[in-house]
Amino acid sequence: MRVAGSSRATGRRAWFARSALGACLLGALLLTAACQNFAALGDSYTAGPVIPVQQTDPAGCLRSDHNYPHLVAATLSGMVLRDVSCSGATTTDMTSPQSVSGGVNPPQFNSLDENTRLVTLGISGNDIGFTEILRNCFSGTPNGTPCQDHYVVNGDDQLSDRIVATAQKVAAVVQGIHSRAPNARVFVVGYPAILPDTGPGCWPQMPVTSGDVPYLRAKELELDGMLAAQAAANGAAYVDTYTPSIGHDACQLPGTRWVEPVAPAAPAAPVHPNALGMQGMAAAVEAAIQAA
Repeated sequence: MRVAGSSRATGRRAWFARSALGACLLGALLLTAACQNFAALGDSYTAGPVIPVQQTDPAGCLRSDHNYPHLVAATLSGMVLRDVSCSGATTTDMTSPQSVSGGVNPPQFNSLDENTRLVTLGISGNDIGFTEILRNCFSGTPNGTPCQDHYVVNGDDQLSDRIVATAQKVAAVVQGIHSRAPNARVFVVGYPAILPDTGPGCWPQMPVTSGDVPYLRAKELELDGMLAAQAAANGAAYVDTYTPSIGHDACQLPGTRWVEPVAPAAPAAPVHPNALGMQGMAAAVEAAIQAA
């Protein structure tokens, strides 16, 4: 014998169970999508010092909301940007806190987890002594080879030695990214052209002697080549920003150059990418992502 109303009650319970299950599944899917993130790691060539609008988390990182990670993130749907790049960063700052003006930037690897789907890495310039190199290679006269004379001693090129030593550090960083973000595609981003790809340069706009320009140009290409090799050897893709930046170096006119000279005409740090440079670097990263 069937009790009156029991079938309706059973039907209501079944409907509720199906609805709850559906809601749980939908919630799980939405949560998964919301948690997927894009982590941007790197130094000032990633952060974008002085380019508006500067972020304050912490202010000393000189991180712009119009750097290439933010521009790339705007083209990605369903992915949250974690931009932890910081001016002055070295490979050590991937796993250690970096003290800067106004606070501390946590270890950049803190931005990585199993929900990270995309990582860009722009690092190594400070490992080889970017600021020191500029200080030693800028010259008050347009003649001679003071930079090369400083760094090449008895046939030993100290900058090449630094690049070789930094290769192991970059490899360790890429491997560390893979271990902390096993589901992420990793892109190692190179450095754009600072000096013209050919010719004697533009002293005093960029106060490097005509004799030293070929040497420093070769060192930047050597650095980018090391990054490309370490990306390939450690399961990452390399983003070439040098080739598309040829003709947009710091010797070019405002509106053409991607990197500002020692006296910037656009909002940017000296000898760093401007907003146009960040757009060019973003285009290179986006093309690499699409190709992958």
